[in-house]
Amino acid sequence: MTLGILAGGRASRLGGTDKAWLERDGIAQVVRWQRRFAGETSTVLVSANRDAGRYADVGLRAVADRAAGDLGPLAGIDALAAACTTPWLLTIPVDLVGVNECLLPTLASAAGGTGAYAVDDDGPQPLVALWWLATLQPAAAAALARGDVAVHALQAALGMAAVRLEGVRFGNLNTPDDLAAAGIARPT
Repeated sequence: MTLGILAGGRASRLGGTDKAWLERDGIAQVVRWQRRFAGETSTVLVSANRDAGRYADVGLRAVADRAAGDLGPLAGIDALAAACTTPWLLTIPVDLVGVNECLLPTLASAAGGTGAYAVDDDGPQPLVALWWLATLQPAAAAALARGDVAVHALQAALGMAAVRLEGVRFGNLNTPDDLAAAGIARPT
């Protein structure tokens, strides 16, 4: 199992601040997720289009989008899939506030042969997903080639299961208010 952390976004609502390096309790978001899933995954990859050396400094391998242009999260998922060497890829966005302890086992139990994605109390979370690499790699590349960049559309085409997590809210760090609610000082 590989953990793929999606950290390639522009963070436009935060003035371009790289969310991977936002710190909560002195721990950068990307390192927080690396540590959280250390006992459940054998490899960690980060989809990142800048500062590859900074990831290497903390023992992480950054992979840049393979597709040209601003194609959003699907381009990051495609890059992670191309670099992944395990049968399964768990993706999460770096800007999540939290995940429940049973996330991976719950997704795995519903994944079948195609994968599963989470549905929390806020609705579908297509980036919080467990992907079967054998189907993901060709499907993601083909979708990008067609210009179909909606992650939820790819999941529907693959027949991935939606897994409802009652009472769970992952949250996101998208705005200054989100940062304040999570106890993160806004970077200057």
